[in-house]
Amino acid sequence: MYMEKRIQKLILLCTVLAAAATGTAQTPSVIEHIRIPLWAETDAYPELAEAQNTSAGVYDYPVKRLRMIAPFLITGMVNGWNFTYTPSDKLRGVTDFFDFSYIQPLGNSEKDISYTDSWIQDGKFNCWVEFTRTQQMLRNYELWASINNPVISGKGYGKIENGFDGIIDASKEALKDAVRSYFRGRIKDKPKEITGKVLIKNQPSIGIDAGRYIVQLDFFLETDRIIPYTQY
Repeated sequence: MYMEKRIQKLILLCTVLAAAATGTAQTPSVIEHIRIPLWAETDAYPELAEAQNTSAGVYDYPVKRLRMIAPFLITGMVNGWNFTYTPSDKLRGVTDFFDFSYIQPLGNSEKDISYTDSWIQDGKFNCWVEFTRTQQMLRNYELWASINNPVISGKGYGKIENGFDGIIDASKEALKDAVRSYFRGRIKDKPKEITGKVLIKNQPSIGIDAGRYIVQLDFFLETDRIIPYTQY
């Protein structure tokens, strides 16, 4: 069993090194055949539970992390996210509120995500994430792109020590930043609530800035409701 595990690790390591020379030269794609580069740290943040798992294999941590990040982002690209936004209003004693959720989970289609051409660079385990949209998914994308949906952009930050939740937090903040920036110049009086939907339009960008995750996202925006405060 020990030798078998050693062999598996060596095979994976050879795959990583062989792909290093070619992995970064490939082209992202986001429409019919989604093909985007993603990465995860090779080592878990010291305070995370994963870092305490001494039985984990050489690349078990980054592989596990990528298998969480990829479905999260692919769902945003294929099915989209709902959002609810309440701007802060000091005069009314209203605090800022923002939340988002899947329009529809990826479900069984998650098994169709593939991970190819891995390589190690700058302490990160990189790979290409691939997913082919079904005809229904492709029609959905074309509908978002063809009707008069504005394109909005935002960036957000998350704590590295929060692990995958840090990526979610940064994505949520990127969406909030995009929504807030778009409506700030278009609504004179602060609304009570804004609800809508978005679909990730382009390749997601995840990086590290000043010890934090930074996520930059572009979206198609569909506004559902803008609820004003009732005037008495």
